[in-house]
Amino acid sequence: MKIATAAYPLDVLRSWAEYEDKIAAWVGEAAGAGAQLLVFPEYAAMELATLDGEKVTADLEASLFAVSEKLADADKLHQRLAAEYGVHILAASGPAATATRPVNRARLIAPGGGIGVQDKQIMTRFEREDCDVIGGGPLQIFDTALGRLAILICYDAEFPLLARAVTECDILLVPSCTEALAGYWRVRIGAMARALENQCVSVMSSMVGKAEWSDLLGSSTGAGGVFGPPDTGFPSDGVIAVGQLNVPGWTYAEVDLKAISHVRDDGVVLGRSHWVEQSGRDGMAPILPLR
Repeated sequence: MKIATAAYPLDVLRSWAEYEDKIAAWVGEAAGAGAQLLVFPEYAAMELATLDGEKVTADLEASLFAVSEKLADADKLHQRLAAEYGVHILAASGPAATATRPVNRARLIAPGGGIGVQDKQIMTRFEREDCDVIGGGPLQIFDTALGRLAILICYDAEFPLLARAVTECDILLVPSCTEALAGYWRVRIGAMARALENQCVSVMSSMVGKAEWSDLLGSSTGAGGVFGPPDTGFPSDGVIAVGQLNVPGWTYAEVDLKAISHVRDDGVVLGRSHWVEQSGRDGMAPILPLR
């Protein structure tokens, strides 16, 4: 299959029609290039808050709920585009209100209209301390026409046990939003490590550019990237494709599910299968004096 992963800039939207036109243009471009799976980044749905004006965008709490109110309509737009172009779309994640506090929610939309929902599991310090965004529903694997897909949102990709919970997936989607270059590399290294451990393909999307109207976003650094295990059938550095840092647009990669099956069955190493051999060895090691 061909995958398109976004380095996506935010805009101040003047109307819903302007948002529809923007998303339609992005989806149309990727589909026109032959992509079957399109991956948008974390928190890119925050641009929907600009539809409610400067007073709302300047208020972090108000902007969270303003976006939440619009996610259902955004999903309908993505459903229409997925059906029109026959593609799967990971829509940009955004805050979704719950009975208590908002979660950070991504939605995977199939061309037949189905929607798979995945919430972020572990919050960053900023999400905890400034936004009071909480961890949501459990991890899931989505069995699609393109293979088994799972989603680890940004910081979640830095935790190997979360990835192990979805080890039956073929492709791991990692939508991200990182302010600093160090943040981009933390998530990218995490995505590459998860591809190594699970002997799968990981797909990282990024927010890029300035959104100074938002206390949540400010400025973002990143690039799209597609990574695999550095083993049989994959590049020796594990980098299938990577975009230019902070340049908006799609990064494309061709991925063969047969290559994933092959490396899992007959790779130079079989880390995914040998994972269980850590059991009994993964307790806290004693500290021994050595002089």
